[in-house]
Amino acid sequence: MIVLLMDKKKVGENMNKNKLVSKMKWFGDRNEDLAEAIGISPQRFSAKLNGTGGAEFTMSEIRAIKIRYNLTAEEVDEIFFCE
Repeated sequence: MIVLLMDKKKVGENMNKNKLVSKMKWFGDRNEDLAEAIGISPQRFSAKLNGTGGAEFTMSEIRAIKIRYNLTAEEVDEIFFCE
């Protein structure tokens, strides 16, 4: 019998939460502020920030965050698509 072990990563594990929170603080934003700016509830924002229940930021939300904080393409990659 062959047993395959799969690497199970948590949803959102590839996101660098600390970098996003750092940008938010730099711009004086709270979770509620950024949630409103990207058009979602504070509760949904928190779920996405923490990867709770499979919640992830959509591309349109990432684009809105990029514009709000004037992020470079490299910064977007470092925050949302880090390995």
